[in-house]
Amino acid sequence: MRMSQPFLAAPLLCLLVAALCLFLHPDADAQNADKWKLVWQDEFDGKDIDRDKWDCELGNGFFNYEANTWVAGWGNGELQYYTREPDNAFVKDGALHIRALKESLHGFGYTSAKLKTKKRDGTSLFAMKYGKVEFRAKLPTGKGIWPAVWMLPQNEKYGGWAASGEIDILEVKGHEPTKIHGTLHFGSRWPVNAQATKSYTLPNAGTIADYHTYTLEWAPSEFRWTVDGKTYSTQSFWWSSSKTEKKKGAKPTQESDLNPWPAPFDQPFYLLINLAVGGQFPGNPDKTTPFPAEMLVDYVRVYDKTGGYGKVQPRGEGKLPF
Repeated sequence: MRMSQPFLAAPLLCLLVAALCLFLHPDADAQNADKWKLVWQDEFDGKDIDRDKWDCELGNGFFNYEANTWVAGWGNGELQYYTREPDNAFVKDGALHIRALKESLHGFGYTSAKLKTKKRDGTSLFAMKYGKVEFRAKLPTGKGIWPAVWMLPQNEKYGGWAASGEIDILEVKGHEPTKIHGTLHFGSRWPVNAQATKSYTLPNAGTIADYHTYTLEWAPSEFRWTVDGKTYSTQSFWWSSSKTEKKKGAKPTQESDLNPWPAPFDQPFYLLINLAVGGQFPGNPDKTTPFPAEMLVDYVRVYDKTGGYGKVQPRGEGKLPF
């Protein structure tokens, strides 16, 4: 009988240890909910661009099948022709290089590159719904230079741009090297699209020409933009409507015209990295603009929240279009 006593004591000891751990760490579950798990990455350590992760956009525009029209300059009046040539996009010394060149191609005066995690035939290479995107990059400067890291919907469930949304993690006007921009595009299809944006000036005379770490956290009801660990923007207001008139976006006039919150940002989005030249956002280059203009990305990492994202919260403060 005495031989059974240690076996009875062992379970009791385990319970005591577990109770002690809960006493010492009562918020263990809450702490775990704030942890992130790496789910996708590109460290750009190879010799070439990983074609299992990235495809290249080509050309200077796209065909809008809904409107049955060609949209030149990617809808922004951009001047570059995107290629998949190694002069415009390559991996070297542990970084992705995207280079805009001043050269003629197919009637355009500049070439550059746009990489994306979606193939031109629509096949997904990677898409995410909620999570954290982090990348480290140094960016080119000069009038008319427009580097960007952003996201588009894998499928336009709610209709054409911007009813299905756009997430701009980082945009820069090359002639403003101390300032960065983070933006959400939403609303109805063009021309009844809307946006929410915030800009941030880098502290301590910092510029985009130096390496910085840029982060976007995307939860079901909120976005947070961070640079070098400093959160500079939080957005929790947006809306989406699929209402149209004559194949164009129409202004919603009542709640029933809106897609259910938190649309359009309740669908998977894919990643894009590009370096544009000219257009409505930065203006066009001039004789002072240095070419080649080169964007370097040290890594891109995507995380998922291990404890989940909780319940969808109500829409934040803002003005609906009715």
